[in-house]
Amino acid sequence: MSKETIHTSEQEYLAHYQKTDYDTPLFTVDMAIFSVAKGQLQVLMIQRSNFPEKGKWALPGGFVDLKTDPDLMATAHRKLLEKTGIHSPYLEQVETIGNQYRDPRGWSITSLYFALIDFNKFQIQQSTTTEKSEWLSINEALKLDLAFDHKDLLQLAFDRLCNKTRYTALPASLMPELFTLTELQTIYEIILGHTLEKKSFRRRMQEAAVVEETGQQKIVGKRPAQLFRYALDNYHFTFPRMLETPRHPTENEKS
Repeated sequence: MSKETIHTSEQEYLAHYQKTDYDTPLFTVDMAIFSVAKGQLQVLMIQRSNFPEKGKWALPGGFVDLKTDPDLMATAHRKLLEKTGIHSPYLEQVETIGNQYRDPRGWSITSLYFALIDFNKFQIQQSTTTEKSEWLSINEALKLDLAFDHKDLLQLAFDRLCNKTRYTALPASLMPELFTLTELQTIYEIILGHTLEKKSFRRRMQEAAVVEETGQQKIVGKRPAQLFRYALDNYHFTFPRMLETPRHPTENEKS
């Protein structure tokens, strides 16, 4: 049995430390990039051009670069730009998942992020890689046989987005500078997948001072509608109460 090396200082220990003495897992970052277009919640997907899982649709992402990425957020922004040509939208970490089954290449960890971006401001541009990028409706994407465990990742990110929509002002980030409250409510309803009570929604937005009147109007149908603008510095505002989900009648109420 060889003698254990005794180091006399932290500096000496680190100078002799060998990372290759220990097994390390594959480490990637994956991103669920959501937007609203054509009356639907959309998610940005890429079609893999290389093995493994060649030809399958997947979330954009890739490996951490230990030499250039100072942290996971930097990896997320770098891979997003490489895969889609999109520059630095808001990204939020959802969860970190790791096991020996999710990637056929070996023990793998991924850090999952999500973002909600304006479809009109961040159109797909020329990518620096050969992957095909496309916006798919969330329902369509979740029905596909996605690469690796990306269907599970997408569901996790979708659940997070829906949950944040119920208690934050994040969906307002999709609005133009001036908008009607009906237009804002429609964005919330598209993300959540159900209708909201009109008076309650308007009261929620105005009492929290999330929006402010502009004194301007536009014609919607045959009637003028008041135009509002977002009144806060960012979209991290948290409402004191969550939006309620639709209430289903009990069996006694049905009878």
